Amino acid sequence: MTSITSPVPATGAAEAKSPTGRAPARRGLLRWLFVAPALAYMALFFGYPLVRNIVMSFQHYTPKTYFTGEAPFNGFDNWRAVFANELFTDALWHTALFTVGSLLGQFTLGLALAVFFSRRFRLSGFVRAILLLPWLVPMVVSAVVWRRILDQDHGMLNTALHPVGLVPQDGVPWLSSPGVALLSAVLVNIWIGIPFNMVILYGGLQEIPRDLYEAASLDGCGPWRTFRSITLPMLRPVITVVLVLGFMSTVKILDLILALTSGGPADSTQTLGTVTYQLSFLQLDFGQGAVVGNVLILISAVFAVLYLRANRADFGKGK
Repeated sequence: MTSITSPVPATGAAEAKSPTGRAPARRGLLRWLFVAPALAYMALFFGYPLVRNIVMSFQHYTPKTYFTGEAPFNGFDNWRAVFANELFTDALWHTALFTVGSLLGQFTLGLALAVFFSRRFRLSGFVRAILLLPWLVPMVVSAVVWRRILDQDHGMLNTALHPVGLVPQDGVPWLSSPGVALLSAVLVNIWIGIPFNMVILYGGLQEIPRDLYEAASLDGCGPWRTFRSITLPMLRPVITVVLVLGFMSTVKILDLILALTSGGPADSTQTLGTVTYQLSFLQLDFGQGAVVGNVLILISAVFAVLYLRANRADFGKGK
């Protein structure tokens, strides 16, 4: 005797499939709900100020605007005025020199110290903690201390170098000479940034497997070849983070320059950060100040994108 199985109604099949069909949509909605607070935070505290700064660069924005609310659009007048200003051109060049010199010094010395401390020895932890002090001290405090140290007449540096014949009798005008002031600011910023580079790179060195060094030693590789073939490639992601963060913090630096030289002497230490401050809060031309701020943002964004893409391409080739 044959049994006849009744077919499942179409509505029942649809109901059976519907829960699984809704599951991906629910998961997608949950992902967006988790991300929504971060997106709202970014939009409120980063997106809105960025858009407002861009709009302000095309307006005649003065202190009067805060009372009347009137900020008429003036097209590209602010941009033309800024790019025609010789101070902006000089500041752009000074910013490039200051940033490149600081990054090279901070990274080179920070990496050297990280490699040095990766070899354990007595009191290594204590010495590392002492070397962190320049990074922990507020930058303005560090700048004020270095301003006293670099003083031409009574500074500790000239006093220490004169007896050994490294400086003339009247001392070196570290902060009062247009030819030396920017170099002095670079050296101070290197001193401040070394601990950050050392700590991050030291952490990256600890993640490199020791087996690789043992294998290189068995193959007869010397220290330099081991460093070039193992340490640097394995540190590449950490180096990317250090250089990008270092660039972002250095290219827009303001408080260090203001405390050391206030942009002088003869505007020899004016950077894009100090020009933004001068235009906005001394000359009270907020439109032109916004222009320089936008240039800073654009430079930082272009550097970050290009460097990260280049590093990703090199990593892909290595794979």
